[in-house]
Amino acid sequence: MLGLTQETPKPMLCVQGKPILQRIIEGLLESGIRQVCVITGFRAEVIEDFFQDGSKFGATIQYVRQVVQDGTGKAPELAKGFVGNDPFLLTYGDILVKPEVYRSMLQRFGSGSGAYGGVITVTPGEDVTKGGLNLFDEEFCLREVLEKPSAAKIEEYRAKGLLRLDDPVWYNAGIYVFTPALFNYTTKLQKSPRGEYELPDAINSMVKDGFKLAGLKIAGRWVDVRDPEVLASLCKGEEL
Repeated sequence: MLGLTQETPKPMLCVQGKPILQRIIEGLLESGIRQVCVITGFRAEVIEDFFQDGSKFGATIQYVRQVVQDGTGKAPELAKGFVGNDPFLLTYGDILVKPEVYRSMLQRFGSGSGAYGGVITVTPGEDVTKGGLNLFDEEFCLREVLEKPSAAKIEEYRAKGLLRLDDPVWYNAGIYVFTPALFNYTTKLQKSPRGEYELPDAINSMVKDGFKLAGLKIAGRWVDVRDPEVLASLCKGEEL
């Protein structure tokens, strides 16, 4: 984000008059979620001072600060006390979707009648070399997620028939539902070749141990506010 985040945490950058994180929280509220835990890091006080206890937004908000930025696999663990024994929705702080996406996730999770260990959201048409490639079975449950696969790795999977030419290439959309069983796997994570603890490694371990993680295609808009160009396009009035 270049100079835009020198003093401001990325989730607090404004899109059409509201911080990204405010839009996310308001979407969660529309889906019926009222209790929120925000994992903060850089300039944590900016987020905490803005949202406070959440009451002015109709939510109850807690905060946990991540002192060491060591990857997506360890950040969720900081909310373990907040989660307790309940299923929970996890989202990155720079992903914008329609509020109905959150409702669809909760419905998909509930449709498993307790059989699902979570829900993985995906979207087609993105460059999976910059994120995660998800492979699904016939029931649209996860087989495997590959973090930032190379073009050669994608072709290898095509050659093996694991990724058919006529199938969409499913990009990890960065929003999930999990049961607390996730924490049994994040605690065992080892650093990846990129030097980080990565959530997809924990997800793959869950699948190998028999957990069913249901896939869900994002309906409508999905925006990863990844760079100044995306932010600028949103601020020009692109529909939210």
